[in-house]
Amino acid sequence: MATQRSTRRGFLQTTAALAAGVGLGGAGAGRSLAEQADAVPAKATAREDTRAPRDPNQPFSISLAEWSLHKALFAKKVDHLDFAKIAKRDFGIDAVEYVNQFFMDKAKDRSYLTEMKKRCDGLGVRSALIMCDDEGMLGDPDQKKRKQAVENHYKWAEAAKFLGCHSIRVNAASAGSFTEQQDRAADGLRRLSEFGDKLGLYVIVENHGGLSSHGDWLGGVMKKVNLPNCGTLPDFGNFEDYDRYKAVAEMMPWARAVSAKSHDFDEKGNETHTDYFRMLKIVTDAGYHGNLGIEYEGETLPEMEGIRKTLELLKRVRESMK
Repeated sequence: MATQRSTRRGFLQTTAALAAGVGLGGAGAGRSLAEQADAVPAKATAREDTRAPRDPNQPFSISLAEWSLHKALFAKKVDHLDFAKIAKRDFGIDAVEYVNQFFMDKAKDRSYLTEMKKRCDGLGVRSALIMCDDEGMLGDPDQKKRKQAVENHYKWAEAAKFLGCHSIRVNAASAGSFTEQQDRAADGLRRLSEFGDKLGLYVIVENHGGLSSHGDWLGGVMKKVNLPNCGTLPDFGNFEDYDRYKAVAEMMPWARAVSAKSHDFDEKGNETHTDYFRMLKIVTDAGYHGNLGIEYEGETLPEMEGIRKTLELLKRVRESMK
């Protein structure tokens, strides 16, 4: 994905390189979901419970992540301001997850954000979260750079609050040993979460390469932060050398959003890299019934078709759960 900005795949490669040579423990191995649930921080009563069902008649809801259209957006074939309209008009989806790369210079542009909000309100579409990239390493070994990375995210938290989002999604990139990276990432996340708490926002971390894609490591970070508004966003993809089902189960106790990553489909419409029936049982067994964000990232299907295939699969799994 060659663009003028660093891409999500590029982030995966960078963080994996930073973590190279680090011994990876298995502290979370063998823990049941019930045991993991004991680690769930107490819910902040003044904050939305994103784990709860938006529709009590459905086991989970469906949202659309903007990265699903990244090729069209980078090529200027789709305007960021039309994202909510595409979600509602073409797919009947009424919740969207933005990616800051597609309005990178607009975080403080109140007129632009007002237009985004106006369009969503007019369509009956909800702004769920902003995925934030390219703002520095929250676990940077250099304390000054770490502090700057934290402060770089403030404007996105404020934009998310204005748009009515419940969260900003951030990355837990760091460098050093297993424990050093946990400590450094936890420090940056704690500082940012304290800022987010003032706005009533969650600060949630995606498994996005390197140690952040290891459920035991990320669970350890969550325990070190130990704040009710700091959580995770498990992504079904973004795994290189760690079992995806084990990792998602380890991250689910802190999940405040979930990304239904998809790449390829077989003739029956099943995703070939992830068993959605198995994965969604892990998700819902952990007590999560909020949004599943469609994030199509495949190369074989056009983006609109890939989104539709993912939506159809999620609906099929959802019906089987009733």
